[in-house]
Amino acid sequence: MSLDKFGIAKRIAQELKDGMYVNLGIGIPTLVANFVPNDITVIFQSENGILGMGPYPTEEELDADLINAGKETVTLIKGAALFDSAESFGMIRAGKIDLTVLGAMEVSERGDIANWKIPGKMVKGMGGAMDLVASAKNIIVAMMHTNPKGESKLLAQCSLPLTGMACVKKIVTELAVLEIGEHGFILLERAPGVTVEEIVQKTEGKLIIPSIVPEMKL
Repeated sequence: MSLDKFGIAKRIAQELKDGMYVNLGIGIPTLVANFVPNDITVIFQSENGILGMGPYPTEEELDADLINAGKETVTLIKGAALFDSAESFGMIRAGKIDLTVLGAMEVSERGDIANWKIPGKMVKGMGGAMDLVASAKNIIVAMMHTNPKGESKLLAQCSLPLTGMACVKKIVTELAVLEIGEHGFILLERAPGVTVEEIVQKTEGKLIIPSIVPEMKL
């Protein structure tokens, strides 16, 4: 039984530590804000100029003027600050962000990430991803293990234009938690009910399998 997007976000939320400053990319990463453990305080930053972003709003909390970098409505926590994007990118480029969680189209076994462009298709631009992957202290990718055609997104080498090189530390998919090691993807955990064999079959890049691969605890 593989995870859905909420399960992926819930597992990534276990990587959060008290006092962290965290940037969440659009898509699955934004869901992480809904699963922050109750015993820690995490400050979410959005590159369009928010420090102290909360979870998605309920209908009663909806405010069209409060949006994240993906133009989705958000909430603010007590003490949040709003500022221009130039100041926001100053924070990012100065290395003030402890963790960024991004979606990806491909990740290579050496930690390269491609997440912004498919050649021949219209794109709005790279957004803040290039700055984030170059500057954040830790990069976690949240994505599906394979593309809609069933082809692996965990590759020996990315085929799409790169966003950053050798920057990803960990990947969480619907099937597994993997870490980028010196010699390839290290399989740390598998989703409940998912076999190691299935993960091997759906991982094109080099996969290092420890003697024991525990199930994720959600």
